[in-house]
Amino acid sequence: MSRNNLKVVPANETPPFRAHTTVDYETLAQRYRPIFKKIAAGALVREVQRLLPHEPIDWLKAAGFGAVRIPVEYGGSGASVPQLFHLLIELGEADPNVVQALRGHFAFVEDRLNAPADAQRDLWFKRFVQGDLVGNAWSEVGSVALGDVNTKVSLKDGKWVANGSKFYSTGSIFADWIDLYARRADNNADVIAAVNTHQSGVRQSDDWDGFGQRTTGSGTSVYEDAQVDAENIFPFETRFKYQTAFYQLFHLATLAGIGRAVERDVAQEVRARQRIYSSGNASHVSQDAQIQQVVGQISALVYAAEATALRAAQTAQRAYEARFVGDAEVERQVNIDTEIESAKGQIVISELVLRAATDLFNALGASAASRSKALDRHWRNARTISSHNPIVYKSRIVGDFSINGTEPPYIWQIGSGPGRKS
Repeated sequence: MSRNNLKVVPANETPPFRAHTTVDYETLAQRYRPIFKKIAAGALVREVQRLLPHEPIDWLKAAGFGAVRIPVEYGGSGASVPQLFHLLIELGEADPNVVQALRGHFAFVEDRLNAPADAQRDLWFKRFVQGDLVGNAWSEVGSVALGDVNTKVSLKDGKWVANGSKFYSTGSIFADWIDLYARRADNNADVIAAVNTHQSGVRQSDDWDGFGQRTTGSGTSVYEDAQVDAENIFPFETRFKYQTAFYQLFHLATLAGIGRAVERDVAQEVRARQRIYSSGNASHVSQDAQIQQVVGQISALVYAAEATALRAAQTAQRAYEARFVGDAEVERQVNIDTEIESAKGQIVISELVLRAATDLFNALGASAASRSKALDRHWRNARTISSHNPIVYKSRIVGDFSINGTEPPYIWQIGSGPGRKS
């Protein structure tokens, strides 16, 4: 999507609500921390037994977590972008799978927050406040050529229907709606179709087989004449401008949350450990200066990861606010900043958290490798999250911007290439 085609808000169109927030973070967080604590209590069992977090998702829905970004005057919590991601970091410490399962939901919420003020937007606000969740289905299944979209929406007997298959349908198995990326059959325009999951035309499978982030509900979704209301088909070109950075911020928050879990678990394991080595430095591991050093280094790595994630989120807040300024160049520049900062964050946070998840085992004995403890899940989860949106390409994009001022790409796709020439 070109940043040269930004929509400028007309002078006579007032913003639908204040872009800034006056919500106190601690007050907001205290509402959800008891739920996060309950989610954390069952995370190990869900990991070991590969149980999808249906109950934790329901707890969050009932508490209005899916509406934290919706303005207070519409029944939401009125959180800013940084406050949302701060909450997600805390939730990620409890269970990073739950954070990723909500990624598609909050991206769709953000898109509706950027939409023109009208009855349809207000209806979506009402749905979010009532607890409706949105899943995500963008990636095509199979050998789809780069840039092609096989999933189609078309008119059938006077009604719009969606047909196709998607993979990495993150969170859709828990959702009431699906944010479906498709192509109109009549004019080949790329669109987003909000598909209600409570119909026979939508089938979902929990067939994600990754070694990490195993309970995110990121499997295959199939659409067979799934009905879509005409007002829920949105031209892709109207999608909110900082969406790619916003999606990336979810990975940064998830990684930072994993880091916090690493710090929590290594400290807990060291405190509880009774066995010592003859080559150690104290009568109890908790008093061993070298082990203290390892834990301190982990703590510092996690601190840097979280601080970086929150700083990148602040830039995304400015991008949201720029939507209502009415100056296309201002919006373009802040969107560049948002994309570059999220990319920089990805490059460094991935390394910081992966290192912390490895160093955890340097502070503990071989018993830490017990499958019943599943401490390896932190590294596996971090490695899986870090494999999205390849870091090597992000590094090049940041370098090209630093050297040449090249504007970063905002929309990218994955698909089959033409093959290597022999």
